[in-house]
Amino acid sequence: MKQKQLFIIIGVLAVLFLASLSWAIVSSSTPEAKALAPEEAKKVAEEYINKNLMPEGSTVVIDGVVRENDLYKMDVNVGQGQVVKSYLTLDGSVFFPQGLVIEKEVAENNTPSTPQIPENIVKADKPEVELFVMSHCPFGTQMEKGMLPVVETLGDKIDFELKFVDYAMHGEKEIQEQLRQYCIQENTPDKLNDYLACFLGEGNSQACLEETSINQSQLNSCVEATDNEYNITSNFENKKNYRGSYPEFAIHKADNEKYGVSGSPTLVINGSQVSTARDSATLLATVCESFNEKPAECETELSSASPSSGFGYNQAAGGGAAAVCE
Repeated sequence: MKQKQLFIIIGVLAVLFLASLSWAIVSSSTPEAKALAPEEAKKVAEEYINKNLMPEGSTVVIDGVVRENDLYKMDVNVGQGQVVKSYLTLDGSVFFPQGLVIEKEVAENNTPSTPQIPENIVKADKPEVELFVMSHCPFGTQMEKGMLPVVETLGDKIDFELKFVDYAMHGEKEIQEQLRQYCIQENTPDKLNDYLACFLGEGNSQACLEETSINQSQLNSCVEATDNEYNITSNFENKKNYRGSYPEFAIHKADNEKYGVSGSPTLVINGSQVSTARDSATLLATVCESFNEKPAECETELSSASPSSGFGYNQAAGGGAAAVCE
């Protein structure tokens, strides 16, 4: 499903929220009808959304249902890592999502920003910068597109490492791609940035392996060995060590636990999580704030326009600094 369709769908859900919320408030004074079981509530919501709200050929999946007071809260997965926190009355008669101010977010993302630097960043002579992502999370790819020019600019002035969240939300394709990217970084780290710059364009891994002249035989051997070491594909196929409905991806599990990583993207600088905007100018300023003495490269002017979420290098089409896959 294209991003434009996703935002239309979420917008429709937001409109429904405004209408149905008023109804729900009025009806809240009536005696409570018989409550549906969670699985029944999930089925009712999925059937309603897919029948009435989705474009032909597209469907949503509800990943989880929990009761909160007099409502069921649901994670409505509309694809490409987009999850809408939505609600259903206990009797299944009213469905509504959380309100989302989409137009404001898109406008803000298209406006060049003045870097807002997080406070109290831990400093070092040579900062360690770790970016945790899921390879197909649209917000992870957004952060990667902002970070790549920073890594190119600072070069060996920093220790940069791409790492992965310890569960995968986007199926087998994400598992295989993360194994590839891990092995490229392990075997030919000098080619990782070029590969990522290509992959973030269209998500075509084979074309990017060829474009960057990566030895695919060596890569495949590493992927197989790493997969066997961490039982990644085996656990995926046997549904072992899942987090809810998502398979484990355990290569950087210890670091996920160490830093409290809970979604994609998560930026860690000198051992501490840092929350920042995703444009290159802000990311450069943020990383440079972690030096004991800033190098001359910190004066480089990089783009202050927020990258688009998902694949492609268009201007921002949604996904602010707080948006994550989790």
